Amino acid sequence: MKKQILLIAALLAFLTSCGTRAPHYDYRELAQAALRLNMDIGMEDNHRLYVESARWIGVPYRAGGTSKRGVDCSGLTGNIYRKVYHKRLERNSDRQRTENCRKIRKSKLEEGDLVFFHNGRNKRHATHVGIYLKEDRFIHASTSQGVIVSSLDETYYKRCWMQGGRVK
Repeated sequence: MKKQILLIAALLAFLTSCGTRAPHYDYRELAQAALRLNMDIGMEDNHRLYVESARWIGVPYRAGGTSKRGVDCSGLTGNIYRKVYHKRLERNSDRQRTENCRKIRKSKLEEGDLVFFHNGRNKRHATHVGIYLKEDRFIHASTSQGVIVSSLDETYYKRCWMQGGRVK
């Protein structure tokens, strides 16, 4: 909480200290997003991505779902991409991987890239997708917990990692 308050104070000091016109930000909304996502949101970050992602936290998992009443992983990525980037993604995780993205290495992931996982059995087919945020963290729809932020460093995601994808 202190980090978010300090971030907001620093942002306000920065914006009032220069004579140039700064972009308009809703600092309350950014602070709420930072709290919901449990991460700092910096000036250089894509604020729309973080605010929209935070709006989905806690939505329950529903196979085939595409709304805040219930969503699956590809439904979540599709909704966030449509709202933030004005791009339509395929409706299934493997088709998002093969038709919407170009492959990128894990070490080259950037904010907004998609992250793909296999189920441990069929390593050629993506069965899960999320959106990379930063610091090895990504948002996704977990079958057991609904929409959450997880770390690529967690054992399961390390074991089932397939690839990163940058949307074309």
